[in-house]
Amino acid sequence: MTETTGATTVRATETGAAARRGEGGPGGRGRTTIADDVVAKIAGMAAREVPGIHALGGGLARTMGAMRERVPGRRAGVTTGVKVEVGERQSAVDLDVVVEYGVAIPDLAAEVRENVIAAVERMTGLEVVEVNIAVDDVHLPEEEEEGEETVEGRVR
Repeated sequence: MTETTGATTVRATETGAAARRGEGGPGGRGRTTIADDVVAKIAGMAAREVPGIHALGGGLARTMGAMRERVPGRRAGVTTGVKVEVGERQSAVDLDVVVEYGVAIPDLAAEVRENVIAAVERMTGLEVVEVNIAVDDVHLPEEEEEGEETVEGRVR
């Protein structure tokens, strides 16, 4: 709305009213900040949802995570193998993954990127500028069988 009084132009904005009605932008009534850990958890969960991903994290990170899981009351770290940078409007994600043997890695990486970008952008409103994926290992079927035998031998 514009009024002209003499030589002075006065602009009355409806920002306050529009914000109260929910018509204005989301920044009209305060500021929202999203912690790096929040984005890392979302990205970690989204990456794990993709079939063909065995685990996240490099060898040392997975070993430390397994040790933390054994402490009573501790849960597996969702952010293991996930690093993020979060700005005001954008984020970048780095993932260290272990893939299942037999999976086409380029196709898997594309699917992981797609799922992570969709989840982070939908939940946070941040634009994901890149998702870098480092394949650290391939999980072989016989590795799982060996681990299961050890567990069965300990518990009877």
